[in-house]
Amino acid sequence: MQLPFPLAEEPDDITREKGRLLFAGETEFLKGVVAMSGLPPSDRIEVCFAGRSNVGKSSLINALTGRKGLARASNTPGRTQEINFFTAGAEHYLVDLPGYGYANAPVAVVEKWQKLLKQYLSGRQNLRRAFVLIDARHGIKKVDEEILSLLDSSAVTFQCVLTKSDKVKAADREKILQQVREKLSKHPAAFPEIILTSSEKGDGIPTLRATIATLI
Repeated sequence: MQLPFPLAEEPDDITREKGRLLFAGETEFLKGVVAMSGLPPSDRIEVCFAGRSNVGKSSLINALTGRKGLARASNTPGRTQEINFFTAGAEHYLVDLPGYGYANAPVAVVEKWQKLLKQYLSGRQNLRRAFVLIDARHGIKKVDEEILSLLDSSAVTFQCVLTKSDKVKAADREKILQQVREKLSKHPAAFPEIILTSSEKGDGIPTLRATIATLI
């Protein structure tokens, strides 16, 4: 019987090559945005990456693009307070959303993030998919539920990407996957496939590249 929210299959050769070619060219930092007025024109296919602080978002974006220093991982969780835009080829934007769920961030800062995030998700017509990063060692936490519900209410399709899969023992993986599947089943905006990744080992990176390349 087909499991709800199965793991995404490896792409076929044609789709894999499409993903490779998308990220074979230059991926450049375009700008950091702190207000809706600063958003670049909505003239490209756009995907965004969301995840709580320390989930490995910067590492994943760097692995995806093949550039180690493109997205900078801060030593202080919650430091990134901008929506960062990157150009991938001539037709795509990659968008790095501020990390969420860091308790030590000032309340005013958190409120500002939330307001900007809601405005962005609700008002970006060229946004094709949000990739929500979840630490494979811990599964979906309460703080993740907030962003999933926000994506539901914004009618933005999101896909769960499990990070740091190399840190999980095989015996624990199914338990985590079961928890993630149960949580995702309550969210109507969830895309029905999970991508399992390891930035360190490169696992799942071709699959994620191919997924982005085939979004139209």
